[in-house]
Amino acid sequence: MPKTSTKQEKPENEQNTTLVGWVRQSRAGGALKISVHSEAISNCHTYTTVDGTSYIPLVISMSALRRVIGGEQSVTTVSQFREN
Repeated sequence: MPKTSTKQEKPENEQNTTLVGWVRQSRAGGALKISVHSEAISNCHTYTTVDGTSYIPLVISMSALRRVIGGEQSVTTVSQFREN
């Protein structure tokens, strides 16, 4: 009898990330609403471009965002990859 194994994978947006907010579709459906927790965002790491502008790099799973847009789920996460 062949061995079968189940692979325990974390969803892409949960691997080594910090939750900072949520994305959902507007009630009218014409926009995405992004809610960011102010304390969480203030704790995120930043990077600075050559011109001196600072940015906070955030990620949203494309597959989860497609499900929100398609109406299959109501919300998905906005996260930042943790620096180790």
